Order: sequence, then C-alpha cells, then structure tokens
Amino acid sequence: MSDAPPTPRRPSGGGNARRKTLAQVAAENESHGLKKSLTASQLLLLGIGTIIGAGIYVMTGTAAAEYAGPSIMLSFIIAAVGCLFTALCYGELASTYPVSGSAYSYAYISMGEKMAWTVGWVLLLDYGISCTAVAAGLSGYANSLLATFGLHLPSCLTQATLQPVPGSDGTAMTIGWRFDFIGFLSVMVVTWLLVRGVEESARFNTLIVALKVGVLLLFLAMGISAINPANWHPFIPPAEPNFHYGLTGIFRAAALMFFTYSGFEAVSTAASEARNPTRDVPIGIIGSLLVCTALYLALAAVLLGIVPYRQLDVADPLAVATQIMGHPWLSIMVNSGATIGLCAVLLGLMYAQSRVLLTIGRDGLIPRLFAHVHKVYRTPAAGTLVLGLVVAIMTATLPIDILADLVSAGTTAAFAIVCFTVIWQRTHHPETPRPFQVPLGGIWFRGVWLGVTPILGMLFAFLMTLPLLLNMVHALLGGNPVPIALLGIYLVLGVLTYVCYGRYHSRLGRALQKQKDDQTAPDTPPETRSVSAGRH
Repeated sequence: MSDAPPTPRRPSGGGNARRKTLAQVAAENESHGLKKSLTASQLLLLGIGTIIGAGIYVMTGTAAAEYAGPSIMLSFIIAAVGCLFTALCYGELASTYPVSGSAYSYAYISMGEKMAWTVGWVLLLDYGISCTAVAAGLSGYANSLLATFGLHLPSCLTQATLQPVPGSDGTAMTIGWRFDFIGFLSVMVVTWLLVRGVEESARFNTLIVALKVGVLLLFLAMGISAINPANWHPFIPPAEPNFHYGLTGIFRAAALMFFTYSGFEAVSTAASEARNPTRDVPIGIIGSLLVCTALYLALAAVLLGIVPYRQLDVADPLAVATQIMGHPWLSIMVNSGATIGLCAVLLGLMYAQSRVLLTIGRDGLIPRLFAHVHKVYRTPAAGTLVLGLVVAIMTATLPIDILADLVSAGTTAAFAIVCFTVIWQRTHHPETPRPFQVPLGGIWFRGVWLGVTPILGMLFAFLMTLPLLLNMVHALLGGNPVPIALLGIYLVLGVLTYVCYGRYHSRLGRALQKQKDDQTAPDTPPETRSVSAGRH
C-alpha cells in the first residue's frame, strides 16, 4: 500500500472502448447553444427548491407511520450522511468536469459509452419517477386546499388509475377508471415554464423557494408550542415483521428518505448553464444538502411531536398537524405553501431530466429530437414537451406507494455509480486538476486508488438499496408483481434501446469508425474514402 499515485493507468479497449476525453466534453459544453446565466445563489436555491418537497410534505408521514415512528429523525440523519458522501463525490466531479448530463457525462469520460448509457438510463428512471411522486404529492395538497374552500373534485379525478388495496401491505393493487387530473395539469404547467427558458424558470424558482421555506419556518414557530412530548415515546417502536419499526424499520425508512435528498443532484445537471461552474456547482450541491438536512430534522421533530405517528399515513401530513393545532388559517397557508412549493421541486427535477436527455440526445444515443435547442427560447423545447407528457401520464396513472420505492432504487444506483466514478478517475487520471477534492483521503492498493469518502458513499447506497429490493420481492411473493415488473420492463427497454438504436447512431462511435477506416485504408483515393465514410 502507498499514498503516492503510481503512473496513470490507461484503460484498455474492448467493448467499452468508446470513451470521451475531457477536451471533447469541454468543446461540446461550449457549443451547446444554452444560455450561461445561473449564479451560485441560483444553483443553491435550485438545490434547496428540488430537495424540499415530497420528502417533508408527503413521505415523512408515510415513513413514520409505516416503518420508523418518531425515530424517523434517525432515518433522516442516516440518509443525510449517506447522501453527504455522494454529494462530496458530485462536488469533485462537477468541479473537474463542469459539463451538463451529471453522472452520465462523468461515466462517459471515465468508463465509456456502455456504462454511460447505463448511468443515463438509471438517472432518467430516478428523475422521471421522482417527478411523478412529487406531482402526486402536489395533487394531494391541492385537493386538500380546494376542500378547505368547499371545492371537491370527484374521486375519479383525484386518484391514480392504479391504487394499492388498503391493509394489503403493498401486496395487492386495484385498477379503475381514475385519472389524477391535478397531478397531470401541474406537470404540464411546469413543462411550459421550462420550455420558455431557464432564466425565467430560475426567477420563478427563487420566488417559490422563498415562499415555501417561509411557510415551513412559520409552521415550526407555531408548532413548537403544540408539541406533546408523549408522542415521541416510544422513540423506537417495537419491531414488527417486514421492516416495520425497530432498528430495521429505521433503515427501511432511511432508504425511503434517500428519495427526499436526491434533489441536490439536479444542481450538477446545470453546469452548462452556470456562469462559473467549477466554483459554483459544488457550492450548490453541498450547500443545499446541508441546509435541507437541518430543516428536515426540525420539521420531523415538530410534526411527530404534534401528531401520533400512526395517524400520519396520509398524502398531506402537515395539513393533519395544522388541524390538530386548531389554526385554520395556518392550515390554508401550509396547504398553499406545499402546493406551490412542490411546483418548485417538480421544476427542478424536470429541468434536470430534460438536460440529461439533451446530453444523451446530443451524443446520438436517443433520437436527436431531445437534443434540438429552440432558436428563440434556447431550451430543448421539443424534448421537454415529450418528457412532460410522459411524466404527466405516469402521474395520473401510478400510485405514490410504488413510485417511492422505484425512485429510491434509481437514486441509490445512480449515487453508487457516481462514487465509483471518483475512484475510477483518481485511479486512471490522477494527474487531472481537481479544484474541489473529496475529504478523508485514500490509499493506493495494487494500482487502485481507494478513497474513504467514495467507498462510504457506495456502502450507504448498498445499505439503502437492500430493503427496497427485499420489499419488492415481498410484494411479488404476496401477489403484487407491479413494482418489480415496472423495474424489469424499464431495464429491458433500456438494453433494447441501446442495442437497437444507440450503438448504431452514437456520434462518438461513428467518429471512431471513420478514423479506423481512414487508418486501415491509407492508399484509398480520397473520393472513395469519402463515400466509405458517408456510410457511417
């Protein structure tokens, strides 16, 4: 073992030999046509706006009622620590490679096209399911707000097409003539904002973040006096089967809470539109995670102190707390803040997903429609519209119970890959300048750099993934194949998309093939060589 880096290792060729250089990615980053307008404060607010959303407004209640009880606060800490290691890895990669596409672009540089496609496909699952879960939560609070004013939509327009059977523990589903209209409409409104332009969206996001954080702080100030300490006991409820309560319940809830922190990753997708990405992107990523962790812990403590945890398995737990407090005006403000605030979360997540699609489309792995930048708005308008429609339909048809597990699975997989990318990069390119480096150091073992921070990040990702996979298997054995079937279908679709389309239309693949043809046929007349190159 040694602390000194060996001679840089260069990856060999083979099936994953299509690998971008940093110079190639930097050149693409400068020619993307997007507007560089985002400041450090806007990136920080983008992260905060994306993180503070369905987690505290919706999933905190479900996780506490089903799995952890008052010890949900420990779950938040575990999830935050795990995310912090990954956030530090994102910070290093974002400062070293200030490009759009997030982990997808990092993997393309380090591990090649096949792994980049895998990472990109997982990211699309992560963001897509996140968007639908957030929109579902937004719909719940909006319906609660409308009911406050005596407006009641029919149940067929407020529920998703698929719904879990009450009391079945996720093992049974029903299907009916239902369509979540508010969730569908909210996604389409956010899509329209993103089509119009990132700078306009950033201004909207700044206003919304200020509003929803203000409402949450007001809830904290009013709720402290309504806390009943008896609701915090037992702090760790006795363990029950299938991850309900006890120590296993804490980790099961932490896996679910991973979903609530995933928004910080959205900042890394904005590198192409940041004024000073090398400095500002790490600030936005790490800063937003720290701010939101502190706010989450405070809100969870107050919420669980006001409402007995078994009563929180609802779509609008904060609204339940305000009703117990006996302040109707606060209930209206919380519901309004949650409804509008979740719009900011939806905005951040859909923005991130559209930029990942833009980058993948620019590489030719999916149709060029997703890479087309509108001449007036300077946004990927067509791809954003297609994305918005798909997410809106998913929101209207899939229940939040399924969505939470799927998004957490996608999040943990993406986080593990990002941490591994740091190890790969340090091993193969130790000479690359890194304005921001992960702390805690590392050692060289048999030519491989083993960093403490990325290894801990991967370990936490594995611990968060395990209960999710076991829960899917439990649902399958109980007669509900929907969660694992959706995941399986999505993964198979990803493989088929790359095999049947991506590898043949890859811009990098075509360029490498042309270069190979030119090298193997040096005596071929120029006009013949042109025809040959045109076939590729």
